Amino acid sequence: MIVVNLDMMMAKRKISLGELAEKIDITPANLSIFKTGKAKAVRFSTLERLCQVLDCQPADLLEYRPDDESNTK
Repeated sequence: MIVVNLDMMMAKRKISLGELAEKIDITPANLSIFKTGKAKAVRFSTLERLCQVLDCQPADLLEYRPDDESNTK
């Protein structure tokens, strides 16, 4: 299972969804889909822009958890 930690990074950087969406040139609705983990895919260009604006690494935004861990959390 891939877990999206965008909300935590946004809180650390004190940036709103709307502001971040504007800075990376994506609709707030599409960014929300990614943020909630409902996205089926993410473009590398979008991931790159997220990392640039949030000054982070892809691993700060995406985390792998084996399926058995997801049942215990």
